[in-house]
Formats: sequence, structure tokens, C-alpha cells
Amino acid sequence: MDILTALVVLAVVYVSFVISASAGLGGSLLMVPTLALFLGSKQGVALAALLLAGNNVMKIIAYRRTLPFRAAALIAVLVVIGAAVGSILLVNAPEFVVTIAVVAMFVGSVVAERLEIHRMRTGFAPVLAFVSGASSGFSGTSGPLKGVAIRNLDLDRRHFVGAASLVSFAGDATKTAIFADADLLGRSSLLVALAAAPLMAIGTWTGSTINGRVGERTFAMLFWTVMAGYTVRLLILLF
Repeated sequence: MDILTALVVLAVVYVSFVISASAGLGGSLLMVPTLALFLGSKQGVALAALLLAGNNVMKIIAYRRTLPFRAAALIAVLVVIGAAVGSILLVNAPEFVVTIAVVAMFVGSVVAERLEIHRMRTGFAPVLAFVSGASSGFSGTSGPLKGVAIRNLDLDRRHFVGAASLVSFAGDATKTAIFADADLLGRSSLLVALAAAPLMAIGTWTGSTINGRVGERTFAMLFWTVMAGYTVRLLILLF
């Protein structure tokens, strides 16, 4: 990876951290396809998991006063189980299968999102949590599934991001451990992670500041904009 490419990747990583810290999720929206493009599907998904796990540590610190442990506990456990299953599948799958799964996940997430908004409430959140964890472990992104699962807990914006941080960290840490054991994180991945470390703190501070200054209505718009971003990414991949 040359210097210019590395700078582009780091810029995308920083923007991903800001989105994640302000909206609670969406870090994989730009990060996964970017890293997969430059590093390959498997290594890109693995590095994204490592970076997002580190970013979620920063988010947990930033939102430490609004971490709804009890409300997020069940969703976190099911995301971990799903992430473990999906990660093991990724490790043992051919590269082209993973690439197809990434694209298929984008299609499925858009369809599921349309159904969930109108028909799925809090009682279905655990199912969404497991499916989001499994899809995230295999394709690198859970699409809007995890966001809708947490959104159904009816939390205010600060507690929502706190819950998303806890759940996302649990899932990303699980994926990272499995990917590291399978040697999917090469030298180039570790160098990018090292370079991105300061951006985690800066991006989290920026995103947390944005979240603190907006109202609930604006935050709702931000959340659904991130959800719409998955649709835009889908359309880009299709064409």
C-alpha cells in the first residue's frame, strides 16, 4: 500500500469513527468496503473488526455515564454468539464466497429494514441481534439489523449510543479474536491499525460532541440517514 492509498484509507477510517460515535453505529458503512477493496475481502473484514473494536472502547469511555448494561445485555450476548458463528464461517470459506456474501448481505439488509420498520418491535430484537452478529461475522457488516434491534429498546440518543457501543464492542472483540487466531491480520493490517489508533480518540471525541449538541429529532434523522447509507452503498455496488 503506497502513501497516498494509506492516507485515503485512514481518512475513510476517521470518517467511519465519527459516524459511529455520533450515530451509535455505521462505522462499517464506509470502512468495510474500503478495506476490502485495498486488502481483500477476508483481511478487510478482519481489520475492520479490529479497528471498530478499538473504536468501541473509546466510545464506551466517552459514553460511560449512559451505558445501559441491563437493557443491552441480552442483545450483546446474542450478537457475540452470532458473531462467533459468522466469523468461523468466514475463516473457512473461500475468498469469492465471502465477497458474494458481502454483496448479498447488503441486499438482504435493505429488504429486512423495510420489513422491520413497520412490523418488528421489541420482542423481535433478540432475533435481530443474533442475525446481525452472524452476518457481521461473515460479511463484516450487520447492515441496519443491529441498529433496529437496539432502536427497539426505546432509549434516548445518549443511552442508544452507549448501548450500541457495548453491543458492538462485544461482537467486534469476538470477531477479532477469531480472525487473529486464524492469522487473517497480516503486517499491513497491523500497520494500518497502529496508524489509525490516534484517529479513534479524535473521531470518538468529534462524534460524541456532535451527538451531545443535537436534539432527539435530529439524532433520529442522523440514525435513519446512516440506515439509508447502507442502501446507497448497495446501489453503488450493483452498478
